[in-house]
Amino acid sequence: MIEKLKLIKEKFDNLTAEIANPEVLADTKVWQAKVKEHSNLTPLMDEYSNYLKFEKDYNDANTMLNSETDPDMREMLKEEILKNKQNMADSEEKLKILLLPKDEDDEKNVILEIRGGAGGEESSLFAADLLRMYKMYCDGHKFKMEILNIEETELGGIKVVEAMIKGKNAYAKFKFESGVHRVQRVPETESQGRVHTSTATVAILPEREDAEVEINEKDIRIDLFRSSGAGGQKVNKTESAIRITHFPTGIVVSCQDERSQTQNKEKAFAMLRAKLYDYYQQQKEAEYSQNRKNQVGTGDRSERIRTYNFPQGRVTDHRIGLSIYNIDGFMNGNLDEMIEALTLADQQAKLSAADDENK
Repeated sequence: MIEKLKLIKEKFDNLTAEIANPEVLADTKVWQAKVKEHSNLTPLMDEYSNYLKFEKDYNDANTMLNSETDPDMREMLKEEILKNKQNMADSEEKLKILLLPKDEDDEKNVILEIRGGAGGEESSLFAADLLRMYKMYCDGHKFKMEILNIEETELGGIKVVEAMIKGKNAYAKFKFESGVHRVQRVPETESQGRVHTSTATVAILPEREDAEVEINEKDIRIDLFRSSGAGGQKVNKTESAIRITHFPTGIVVSCQDERSQTQNKEKAFAMLRAKLYDYYQQQKEAEYSQNRKNQVGTGDRSERIRTYNFPQGRVTDHRIGLSIYNIDGFMNGNLDEMIEALTLADQQAKLSAADDENK
């Protein structure tokens, strides 16, 4: 690992010099690419600098101990050696994580889809609660959520909602949310106070560029229709909403967020690209499973990932066995503890897999 880091350090130093080179500065595209690469390597190089400092302090203390005769000084040096040895070990673990292959999708925007599942109207109300939860998380972390398509119920629930979440590393934060979310609570519609169990399904897809997904015009049909609210209530009088049907896969996407037909079309195609990419990836089942086996969960929408138990005031993630006993805070968008735990578990799983491969 240290030999690999030395090579990366050499590359990093070359990049540092190159981005200050007037000839490179003159070519904006090349300069931006090198700046991005330099920025991506900076956290790794910062930690490598920490490691080298701990290593130097460790070696210096060992050298001094070999020639020191004063008992008190020897004890101090031994403590210093132990401290720096632990610091080196901790830093080495951080370096291993930073050296893991990056998920190329982590920086991308996200297409979020929430569907009410088992449980009738209560599942639709739970889907609405999940949307509110994610919206509050976005508001607290400088992500922007745009509702692209929504089908509401008369009681304020949601049959299905699709949204775009924009911001730096959006996919990295949301990617572990895919799956079945289960709620246990007394529904507002329950007159006898009995606890019901309902579900909602969440899908998280990274936004895809045009170059990543080829869409042939002959494979799609574009329909225009009027946007509508709950119960069919018209929210505008023009046919600005867009529905795109992809014949080969049967995928249908709709966008009625904007009054502009052009903007709705652009967002509908963004949804279609994300869903098509996901569809074709899952067609390569063996490869797809291999690529994801080292991650926490599978991202499979049929996998039950989390239970929201309101009578007990807890949220439990079944993939990592973590329970958080602050369900009100969690539903108000305080997801950081859960997201960080899932990210750490995913990193540890990948480290274990890498260690197994190296044996």
